[in-house]
Amino acid sequence: MEQQNYQYQENSVFVQENAVSKKFFANVFTWMFVALAISTLAAYFINSSLEAQSYLINPLTGGRTTLGTVAMFAPLALVLIMGAGFSRLSYGVLVGVFILFASLLGISLSYILVVYQLGSVVGCFAAAAGIFGIMAVLGYTTDVDLSKFGPILMVGLVGLIIASVVNWFLQSAQFDYIMSFFGVALFTALTAYDVQKIKRIGLGIEANGDQIVAVDSKKLAIMSALTLYLDFLNIFLFLLRIFGGRK
Repeated sequence: MEQQNYQYQENSVFVQENAVSKKFFANVFTWMFVALAISTLAAYFINSSLEAQSYLINPLTGGRTTLGTVAMFAPLALVLIMGAGFSRLSYGVLVGVFILFASLLGISLSYILVVYQLGSVVGCFAAAAGIFGIMAVLGYTTDVDLSKFGPILMVGLVGLIIASVVNWFLQSAQFDYIMSFFGVALFTALTAYDVQKIKRIGLGIEANGDQIVAVDSKKLAIMSALTLYLDFLNIFLFLLRIFGGRK
């Protein structure tokens, strides 16, 4: 009888932890879709208003204005703030910074709708969503430990960043084209890697009702959503650089 009670309690704990993991995972994707929706609406609003566009793009030269340059680099600064201040920022502040990040990113992405044909943008967005979805399912369901590929992926990411900075000065279209293929491959792999990592984070969260743990899990969901959002965004942008038709 005692053994049966022990097995019952053990199964109950497993079910509880599994439910907590699924709830955490659902929160991550909910926040990711919220950010995606905010960015899309912001980009659409800027693109549909010539007056708003004039604040970001100089009508005479077609180049970015000072405000447009700020809008382009501000999301990166906010990502750094969220990462560095994770332990110090409250959940409410973190949510506010996350929403601000998504809004400013949408504003900076509105430039895409000015440069590329709408059909190309929609097509690349759909392709990115398909790739992201497949790799997310793969990362969640696979029994292969993807963590061993982490160092390789991080080296690839650093290499891509360095190559992008170098090409910023070289302005080589051919080099940019080659990097775009590498970028798609890299962030496709990172999607599966990050999803499995997020799944393990969810499994590691203790459902003990402690307030600190509850707050931390919510903050972790925000940061995890940010990671997946950046994976999807980079797949989309690199696909657009390869297949996008310019106006």
